[in-house]
Amino acid sequence: MRDGKLQKIWCCLVGLCGFLVISGCNSPLTQNDLEALLSRGELVLITRNNSACYYEGPHGPAGFEHDLAKAFAEYLGVGLRIEIIEEEVEMIAALRAGKGDIIAPGVPFGSQSARLLSLGPGYLEVEQQVVGRRGGPEIQNRKALEAYTLWTTGSSARIEYLEELRRSYPGVSWQILTAYSDEDLLQMVWNRSLPLTVVDSNIMSMNHHYYPELKIMLTLGHPLKLTWATDQRNRRLKQALFTWFDRKETRDTIKGLVEHYYSHLESFDYVDLTRYRRRIKVRLPKYRPYFEAAAKKYKLDWKLVAALAYQESHWNPKAESYTGVRGMMMLTRDTAASMDLENRMDVESSIFAGARYLARLHRLVSKTIPEPDRTLMALAAYNIGFGHLQDARILARRLGKPENSWHGVRSVFPLLQQKKYYSTLDHRYARGNEAVMYVDRIRTYYKMLRPNLDLIASDPATHDGPPVFKGP
Repeated sequence: MRDGKLQKIWCCLVGLCGFLVISGCNSPLTQNDLEALLSRGELVLITRNNSACYYEGPHGPAGFEHDLAKAFAEYLGVGLRIEIIEEEVEMIAALRAGKGDIIAPGVPFGSQSARLLSLGPGYLEVEQQVVGRRGGPEIQNRKALEAYTLWTTGSSARIEYLEELRRSYPGVSWQILTAYSDEDLLQMVWNRSLPLTVVDSNIMSMNHHYYPELKIMLTLGHPLKLTWATDQRNRRLKQALFTWFDRKETRDTIKGLVEHYYSHLESFDYVDLTRYRRRIKVRLPKYRPYFEAAAKKYKLDWKLVAALAYQESHWNPKAESYTGVRGMMMLTRDTAASMDLENRMDVESSIFAGARYLARLHRLVSKTIPEPDRTLMALAAYNIGFGHLQDARILARRLGKPENSWHGVRSVFPLLQQKKYYSTLDHRYARGNEAVMYVDRIRTYYKMLRPNLDLIASDPATHDGPPVFKGP
């Protein structure tokens, strides 16, 4: 998209916003904007439906932006309502029309958008990344981009990056696909429908493990921070927003959300995840009925049981480690005996025993711990033992960290390897770093499972990805 067309869009937007201000169509009241919000009892968040912003998770609404906004709503003492709008221009128009209180797009705002909005403090740094596929175009420098079309969505900050890039490299060109999301474009690059796309680094991080063949070719420009935006007329809400972001509790919340949504992705391994996706197709179908039956019996998510089993044995029923754990679920002799399992190498029996053991650990974890934290702690206990999990919770409390959140417990697990700390605990030394990596990898396997199952279901003959993209 060239400058003229983009400029027309923004002119239309400015005109629309001006009309809404003059007409007063559902426009918020400037004088008492915060009081009006508190009176109606809800904060309305305008955001996108994707992995970085908002989605329906296995335990209810989830997503970085959703969880952060929920914390702000709780601070205000109101409920949270989500308004899904995908296009930035439409988000701004809806905000100006009084259909929402805050925009959280999950991507930075460009300078043209910023002039129409009141931006809050920055809270997460992201970069613009050119993404290709292994075996596709090899981009060694920015000059090489002139040979390809860059496909992207209509993020204002991203377009400004590209316009700046074109001033140095006039041959750079791009196409904007308004009918598709950034995640769609990553999938299109993965299935070779598109050569290159430009996305924000947080979106890439959230999706890289789904498509391990994707490759970050270049980073454009300088990093920008994500911000929320409010209507310029809502001065009191803006003030409350700045006050809240300045609190230590909020900074701790943001740190916890970063760890929750991004930290487990840091152990990304291209070879391992490529192998995993292949085994979803080849190995999983044989054992899936056992996972489903065991999960149903013990009230678990079968995909979680399957992900746990993959972490333990790579779905190899004959797996055996030097420590003596054996079978699909890699149970010790003592654990197997406590689960009434006689033959650990029997696939069905092993899966049922492992699911039963995970369910027992889940029951042992305090009911006061919300999901998904309770499940994540149960997974850690499967690896490191329930006693060490309890030690970690005790240590978290001693160090002023939240003992009932995975974020808090995760942060102290590595300390169980330090004599200074483990010598004061009942169960002494433990390989805490290993437990953290263990849970991180299961979370990655679990997240990869559904989209890969969907791909297999949609194309059982080839499983090479969705239909080839034919153009906008």
